[in-house]
Amino acid sequence: MLELLAQGPIFLVCLAFLLGVVVIIHELGHYYVGRFYGAAVESFSVGFGSPIFERKDKNGTRWRVNWIPLGGFVKFVGESQMPSDVGKVEDGPIGKPYPQLGVGARSLVSIAGPIANFVLAIGLFALIFGFNGVPDESVDANRVTIVDVAEGQPAQQAGLMSNDIIVSVNGKSVQSANDVQLEVLYATGEVVRLLVDRDDQQIELFVTPERVTRDNGLGQQVPQGTIGVRLSSVVELRSVGPIEAIGLGSERTLEVLGLTTKMLGRIVTGREPVNSLSGPVAIGDAGRRIFNLTIGNSEVPFWTGVSVFFWNMMGIVAAISIGIGFFNLLPLPVLDGGHLVFNAYEFVTGKTMPEKVQEIALMAGLSLLLTMFVFITWGDILETGLFNGSAG
Repeated sequence: MLELLAQGPIFLVCLAFLLGVVVIIHELGHYYVGRFYGAAVESFSVGFGSPIFERKDKNGTRWRVNWIPLGGFVKFVGESQMPSDVGKVEDGPIGKPYPQLGVGARSLVSIAGPIANFVLAIGLFALIFGFNGVPDESVDANRVTIVDVAEGQPAQQAGLMSNDIIVSVNGKSVQSANDVQLEVLYATGEVVRLLVDRDDQQIELFVTPERVTRDNGLGQQVPQGTIGVRLSSVVELRSVGPIEAIGLGSERTLEVLGLTTKMLGRIVTGREPVNSLSGPVAIGDAGRRIFNLTIGNSEVPFWTGVSVFFWNMMGIVAAISIGIGFFNLLPLPVLDGGHLVFNAYEFVTGKTMPEKVQEIALMAGLSLLLTMFVFITWGDILETGLFNGSAG
């Protein structure tokens, strides 16, 4: 526990970077589209609480960096983000009050943040593929082999054996161990179809992952779907050009978005616990642990550690960006999706949502989000090992 607390600065820097990049891009999406339509902006804030830094630009917008690095927001004049904002129009900033924008313009402003997140993810994945290459599917040597099978686990019960080569999972070709792990992680209680190569014969087997709390590879204890195998990958990479890298980045973004949607559906239907989601504590702790395994590891050459740390952080930023973009599109008051619901009501009825209804809806949405935050944060704290000495 003392070791974990002593690494607080690394935790905070990683948290501020991982969330900061995603939040800034998200809010800039809202900001630039809003300004395109002439909306007055009261403030652009990174973080919450009291400001560390603040300045006002020529348009009267306050640009702020705040002490609590857990998000951020852009506040348009007259925009109802919180229950206390309903009916208020701030004086000072240059431009139109937000309610004076048309329904279509306000809807575009709302979706601009999530779209900016998805574009960021595509760009980062493209950067990763462009610099590091991708598995060469034309190479026969590429294979994912089962090293061993845990006794009494689903894999053994399904008939999987050591030295089996996994060819495909649920009909999807396997190029790396990660392809198998992603399908299994989000399929607890569901039948997974595996095609394996055993002694040059292809065999189809069916396995049902079980949820267990285990080490996720970084030292965090998380509930995950597992079948009880240890895998080994042999992967040959090929280089890709910028255009192909962007295409692959788009495919990976859609893949992660699909997995995010699937996980949320499983949580809503009770097949996964709410604490399967990761919040700020888990994000900062993951960055801290990756730092310790790379740059902070005396057994790893310094520049090798820097390189591995950088690319890992880029991958995490891309995944967080997709998650935040998707989450903000949910039709909950306070979120961008909730504003789209209000706009849809106005479009259909020709009238704005009654102020009292807006206040109640925003209060309910805020309460729900705070409740979720508490549950997710508690799960994150347990994952870090703060109370069992597994600081990592």
